[in-house]
Amino acid sequence: MKPALHAIGAASREIPSYIPSGRECLLFEQAWRHRLPVLLKGPTGCGKTRFVSHMAARLGLPLHTVACHDDLTAADLTGRYLLKGGDTVWTDGPLTRAVREGGICYLDEMVEARKDVTVVLHPLTDDRRILPLERTGEELTAPPSFMLVVSYNPGYQNLLKALKPSTRQRFVAIEFGFLPPEQEIAVVAAESGLAPDRVRPLVQLAGRLRALKGHDLEEGVSTRLLVYCATLVAAGATVADAVLAGMIEPLTDDVDVKGALVEVARAIIG
Repeated sequence: MKPALHAIGAASREIPSYIPSGRECLLFEQAWRHRLPVLLKGPTGCGKTRFVSHMAARLGLPLHTVACHDDLTAADLTGRYLLKGGDTVWTDGPLTRAVREGGICYLDEMVEARKDVTVVLHPLTDDRRILPLERTGEELTAPPSFMLVVSYNPGYQNLLKALKPSTRQRFVAIEFGFLPPEQEIAVVAAESGLAPDRVRPLVQLAGRLRALKGHDLEEGVSTRLLVYCATLVAAGATVADAVLAGMIEPLTDDVDVKGALVEVARAIIG
């Protein structure tokens, strides 16, 4: 089972639209009900973040999303003392707020964060389900409705940024991937407003470019980029311009590689 980007049409205010490709919604809900942390793994732009937003709304839970980066520290998650009106006041970070409120804390691309972040998460991913706050002397116990969700892209890692096996085994894992062509055509058409017959060659091109991942490209074309490209075409851009701006330029800066990708695009879409 490899779930993917399944949103069709504009997201509603209550529950962002999402069409499952397997049993991922049921697995996620069962994990939440049994207080299990969840790891979502899959390529960039395949729908992991949309899925979490959908499930948070579906379960009626507040969602705290953190885009992890090289400078993200444990204090950014737990909180810190800040000056407010001349007073020093403790301010909760997103992880602490989620624990207090009983919501979902979603760490997107967790491997990008500093190593001290993982240490903070460990007590929340076992049967203790606690969050020690050394600066305040508190030890918060997560309520039953709290859930920790993290994601990462296993295809975009090196030795310095890999998810340790000891960390991976603290989570229930759900793998995400790209949809089969016909389903992806339907998703892109609905998201962009471009007719399915005009989306089809774009999806075919994306498939060809994805096959180059690991050779000339570090990443393949995401469904997100496909939607962007189709949106440009629907807005009146030429297919050639839309493909260049929406599918080729975001993938590489190498002039020779871009030239080769343009030739592949011409062979498929004319």
